[in-house]
Amino acid sequence: MMEVWRGDRRFRGGDGAGVETSHAFSFGGHYDPENVAFGHLVACNEESLAPGAGFAEHPHRDTEIVTWVLDGTLEHRDDHGRTALLAAGDLQRLSAGTGVRHTERNAGPQPLRFLQMWLRPDPFGGPPEYTAVTAPVPPGPGLRLLASGDPDACPPVRLRQPRAALYAGRPDGPDACALPDAVHRYVHVARGSVRLADAEGEALLGPGDAARITGTAPVTASTAGPAEYLVWAMDPRP
Repeated sequence: MMEVWRGDRRFRGGDGAGVETSHAFSFGGHYDPENVAFGHLVACNEESLAPGAGFAEHPHRDTEIVTWVLDGTLEHRDDHGRTALLAAGDLQRLSAGTGVRHTERNAGPQPLRFLQMWLRPDPFGGPPEYTAVTAPVPPGPGLRLLASGDPDACPPVRLRQPRAALYAGRPDGPDACALPDAVHRYVHVARGSVRLADAEGEALLGPGDAARITGTAPVTASTAGPAEYLVWAMDPRP
């Protein structure tokens, strides 16, 4: 089953001080009992930060936080002394583990836009971990593996969730590929348009749109031109 969630259905948030957020799931003071998670994914936030704007130091615990930068420059700092500057096309993973505090802000002169995704870890606990990867997916055909908890996979980023994997598609022209197999697949379009097709039909997704796919039936993603999209492939606990 494929369910399309349009970008204009996302809950709008932000602090009114240069931060605008678009939430795919229940988040903070916004609670929808019918929309709290999909598979292991519990947040998928589109963040837009004006120059100099950001999130003051705040805590996380037992959460896998994966960030994909779309435009601008993101600065990360945490209470373990780690700092990083990430540009468009860069990836970071913060595994909060037993607890971490961090800040995120727009460190550049241009608007910053990034996609931040949270997953339930397995196992819980463990020391906090941080990884930043520069430009792991150059433009080109097909999907490339970004992050995985599978010990036999070779992703740039290792997740503390063995039954989840993140892929990125950045075709620079017309393209078609099969989505990875999984019981739960979540597709988010950041740029351009992506057509998803299965045996029951098809759906065209534009920027900000997402699809939640349940079941293992084959699904094809195709583009008519340049696009950028992310795919989570997730299986339930055995």
